[in-house]
Amino acid sequence: MPQPALLPLLALPTDTTEPLEPFDPSDSQSWLDWFVGLPLRVLLVVGIGAIVLAVVRRLIRRVTEQIAQGTPALRSKRLQGVGESGVGTVLLRANPLASARRAQRARTVGSVLRSVANIVIGATIVLMVLAELGVDIAPFLASAGIAGVALGFGAQSLVKDFLSGTFMLLEDQYGVGDTVDFGEVTGTVEEVALRVTKVRDGDGTLWFVRNGEILRTGNKTQEWGRATVDVRVAYWADVETVRAALRAAGEQVASDPVLGTYVLEPPHVSGIEGMTAEALELKVQVKTQAAMQWEVARALRASVRLALSDARVPLAGAQQVVVLDHSPSEPDEPRDPDAQAEDAAADGTREEGAPSGPDDAGSPRTTR
Repeated sequence: MPQPALLPLLALPTDTTEPLEPFDPSDSQSWLDWFVGLPLRVLLVVGIGAIVLAVVRRLIRRVTEQIAQGTPALRSKRLQGVGESGVGTVLLRANPLASARRAQRARTVGSVLRSVANIVIGATIVLMVLAELGVDIAPFLASAGIAGVALGFGAQSLVKDFLSGTFMLLEDQYGVGDTVDFGEVTGTVEEVALRVTKVRDGDGTLWFVRNGEILRTGNKTQEWGRATVDVRVAYWADVETVRAALRAAGEQVASDPVLGTYVLEPPHVSGIEGMTAEALELKVQVKTQAAMQWEVARALRASVRLALSDARVPLAGAQQVVVLDHSPSEPDEPRDPDAQAEDAAADGTREEGAPSGPDDAGSPRTTR
């Protein structure tokens, strides 16, 4: 039971805050006090969030454009002069296919990063404003988590396509202008996006391939290529003569003023790769720059044809082989006199009339 001396203290009011003055619309000080409170905090949250979003988007756009245009991003004193010189610019932009795929990859990744920045920073601004307004944001966070889980289960294929496209771009598996083999589709890449990849095949058909369904990728135009020509010559041809002719054909292509600039290594002629009863198979290979192996292979075939013709080496093909039997003939056996007489009579009859051999249809021809 409380002591009597403490009763005056317990009787004091517990709320010592001063009552708020009523808002007077005609008083400018009332408007200022109101603006300095909640509205100012909301405006600060929105303004700072907008500034941060603009800075992030500008930074992403600047970096991606530098990568797309081949502008050196390093600004050190040692590398700045090299990157900004005329020779450095030419080297950075020498390959149009590499520039196109680099630009496509950089702009696509930049678009993804800007979208992610918009979602993350925008959602943060909205939640902070709601918190300033006195709204409990816990239910919103729980609802967002549930919606994310539901979206993940309902759009698994879409999420898979986007993730596959993102990793494909980051790993630089292929780009615009590359000739790729996806298993069922083979052609030239025309556009690369996060969800689908557009491929144009040899017949002109444009294929839309979902990135999540690409299980394997064969890039035929990345880093370097190899022009290969298989040659089948006659079985009895001299192997060393054929190899010398193929080597001369490869060296002729390598010394060409135009195509020779795409050749990276001297031509290589292998030995006998295959052998049948009719032909011998040899192979000549030339290492080239990326996407130039087909043009070099066409020129190499023409050069091989001329070289084999000059060396008088025939290609394997449909040939008729005549075998002459030079073995000594056996003496004729004595024949019956009656049979000899019948043969003589038959010979006399053939001399007087038409030949009695089989005609074109295979039936015997009679003489009168």
